[in-house]
Amino acid sequence: MVFLGDGEFDGTELQAKLTDFDWKYACRTSSNTILYDGEEFSFQDLFLQPGMCLGLPDVLFTRKLFGPVLAIAWWRKGYQEPIYLVTNFVLTEEACHWYQKRFKIETFFSDQKSRGFHLHKSHLSNPARLAKLMLAACLAYLWIVYLGVWSIQQKLHMVIHRTDRCDLSLFQLGLRVIDHLLDHNLPLPVSFTDFPHAYPQFVW
Repeated sequence: MVFLGDGEFDGTELQAKLTDFDWKYACRTSSNTILYDGEEFSFQDLFLQPGMCLGLPDVLFTRKLFGPVLAIAWWRKGYQEPIYLVTNFVLTEEACHWYQKRFKIETFFSDQKSRGFHLHKSHLSNPARLAKLMLAACLAYLWIVYLGVWSIQQKLHMVIHRTDRCDLSLFQLGLRVIDHLLDHNLPLPVSFTDFPHAYPQFVW
C-alpha cells in the first residue's frame, strides 16, 4: 500500500503509524522543515535549480528527530518552484514516480468539496460519521459521473452545455443533467453497474 499526502500529512505521528502498517508513503512538506544529518539544516539551505531532483537519504525529520527518512527536493522543469517530500521509499526516483500520481486525484477532491458536494462544510469530526458520509458521497459521485457519460451517449450534453465542444468534466455534466431532468420533470436514470461502454475513454 502506498500513501500519498499533501503538506498537512507530513506529521511524524502519521508517518510512524504508516510505518507500523508497513505502508510506503510520500508526503509533501515545507521548504523550512528542519532536517538533521549530524547538523541541522533545511531545504532552504540547498542550492536547487529548475530540473534538479536531490534525494537526501537517512536524515532525521524535524526537531523530533523522526526517522531516518528520505527527504527530497524536486524542481520539475516547467514549474515555477520546487516541491519538497518526505518518504520512507529507498529510491528517490520511486518516491517521485508515486507522488506524481497524487495530482490525478485533485479533480476528485474539488468535486467532493468546493465544486460539488461541499463536504468541507459538514463540520464532522467523528471519524465513523465522516467515513459514512464519504461512502455515500463516493457512491453519489460514481452515479453522477455515470450521468455525465450517459448524457454524451444521448447527445444531451449539447442541450445542457454547448454544441461545438465540451469543456466540462463528466461530474459537472452529470450535475447539469440532474438539474435539466428535474426542471423538465423527466425520470432520472439510476445505475451503478451498467456503465455505458460506447465511450470507454470516459470510464476510469
